[in-house]
Amino acid sequence: MAGATVIDHPLVQHKLTIMRNKETSTQGFRRLLREISLLMCYEVTRDLKLTSVTIETPLAEIQSPALAGKKLVFASILRAGNGLLEGMLDLVPSARVAHIGLYRDPETLTPVEYYFKAPQDMEDRLVIVVDPMLATANSAIAAVERLKERGAHNLRFVCLLAAPEGIAKFNEAHPDVPIFTASIDQKLNDHGYIVPGLGDAGDRMYGTK
Repeated sequence: MAGATVIDHPLVQHKLTIMRNKETSTQGFRRLLREISLLMCYEVTRDLKLTSVTIETPLAEIQSPALAGKKLVFASILRAGNGLLEGMLDLVPSARVAHIGLYRDPETLTPVEYYFKAPQDMEDRLVIVVDPMLATANSAIAAVERLKERGAHNLRFVCLLAAPEGIAKFNEAHPDVPIFTASIDQKLNDHGYIVPGLGDAGDRMYGTK
């Protein structure tokens, strides 16, 4: 779909299959989420700009590539987003972190904000927003809107699964924010869950169902 990139690396797809399995344990699900997020972060950041720095190896002085610009910001939509956040921080430990607390009203499916904490200077930083599921897209749209209000304008959204309805709605609200996902699933059901999906990512990660 337009506006969405599917990360089809074989390891990503293999780990996602295990995560979908309802027999996968809480421990296994949590571990796989951390592993898959690291792989997805690798793909999402492959076009980061580089500069050249002077270093000395044990044998010679050389010009060598290094990341240019300010450090990244990872923005986690609580609570399930923290599962993706942890793996990404393994890969980019110096990144800044924003937390956006949103829950979905079970009746209206609209997002309700209960927490927001983000770095002040986001104008010149790449902000990668993470949440395992892009279902109705209501929470993702609200989170990106809050980050834009804080000054962010270079954003990307990363999720494990996306529904076609969610992608279309997110693209309409934020056409400037590309989506990266491991799978575009079939549809949403009447309760706003992705089908075939993997269930509630937060419940499966924390064993709260």
